Amino acid sequence: MKKNRRKFTSAFKAKVAIDAIRERETLANLSTKYELLPTIISKWKQEFIELAKQVFDKKQPIDEPTEDTDMLYSKIGKLEMENDFLKKSLKKAGL
Repeated sequence: MKKNRRKFTSAFKAKVAIDAIRERETLANLSTKYELLPTIISKWKQEFIELAKQVFDKKQPIDEPTEDTDMLYSKIGKLEMENDFLKKSLKKAGL
């Protein structure tokens, strides 16, 4: 019988890699714990370390309101004013 290949999420790989980096347990213990080969854990650890520097290289974009956002906020304000006006009008009319 053919065994299906397991697929792992990036969150799981990161968790295993972080555990390997901490070195609180040996690779043998980690491989037993996560049911993986030690070579896979070593590969994920190395890849994690190599790509970790990219986290700090990226500059975070600052979310500045665009013209569309400003227009939408003004539309929301206008609609809220109309809604309040209609509520007051209905209360005066007794409805």
